[in-house]
Amino acid sequence: MSTNLVRTMVVIGALAFLGLGLSLPWLKTPAIFVLSYGLAALGVVVMLRGGQISFGHAMYACIAGYTVAFLQRAHPELDGLVLIIAGMVVATLAGGIIGVFVVRYRAIFFGMLNLALSMVLFSLLAKMYEISGGTDGLRIDRPTLAGITFDRSGYESALLIGSLVAAIFCGWLVQRYFRSAAGEALAGIKTNEARLEYLGLSARRILWSGYVISAALVGLSGALFALVQGLVTPEMGYWLRSGEFVFIAILGGSVHAIGAFMGAIVFTVIKLGAAAFLTGVWQMLLGITLIVVILAAPTGIAGLLRIGTRRAPEGGAR
Repeated sequence: MSTNLVRTMVVIGALAFLGLGLSLPWLKTPAIFVLSYGLAALGVVVMLRGGQISFGHAMYACIAGYTVAFLQRAHPELDGLVLIIAGMVVATLAGGIIGVFVVRYRAIFFGMLNLALSMVLFSLLAKMYEISGGTDGLRIDRPTLAGITFDRSGYESALLIGSLVAAIFCGWLVQRYFRSAAGEALAGIKTNEARLEYLGLSARRILWSGYVISAALVGLSGALFALVQGLVTPEMGYWLRSGEFVFIAILGGSVHAIGAFMGAIVFTVIKLGAAAFLTGVWQMLLGITLIVVILAAPTGIAGLLRIGTRRAPEGGAR
């Protein structure tokens, strides 16, 4: 599929998404959740391009969310945009530090080490009640956005527009990264890591750079999620949330950045629809959906639509 056609799809999809969200008030919050999940899945997709999968990336969403909550409790006058940026920055710094250690490992060891770290964070937040609020979490009051005080409806509309702009911009940046020398080198870790080393490139440094980008995207997701939900709890960093991010990334595919958001839309529609009309079996429907996609389109929804397949690295299912 040509680049111009993909851009047209993004523009039409964004306008339709925004139009539905603004015209149907009850869709605003689910729409923001879709964009938040899409950004987190995009972070996981960056890791998938390098052939690595993390089962603990939700910890960066959790770090960003609690950063937003702590900052607002200390400085209630802070603007929502400042809180979002601060949450993303702290998550990125955490990713930079943690990444130094985890990029030494590959495959299942990489995934499980991230999982272990996320569960340590989850346990600490759940037990430090006086600081984190324990399992009850911390409430986040509605802040100003760009210096403007909104009512609930206006606040959700502003968050929806801001989240959509952030999603489009981040998707564009990640796609450019995939096509850059650094992105091609990251894909090279999946196909032939030894060849990179023979060329004088440090596989660890390349993977670390991708890991930091991944943490930043998931952190942005967590900050947006915290503001729209108005509450942060340790569940934001639980392994099930990380599993949802991985599910969405595989469902959408890693051949193009747009796949993460396609996967997020399908995931949210099935989850909310099944939870409303088929209570108790939504997990089964999600599982069946993933099985069908893997069997029919190993490269995900984006691959099924032949988006970005020419630029995809060789290898198995993405």
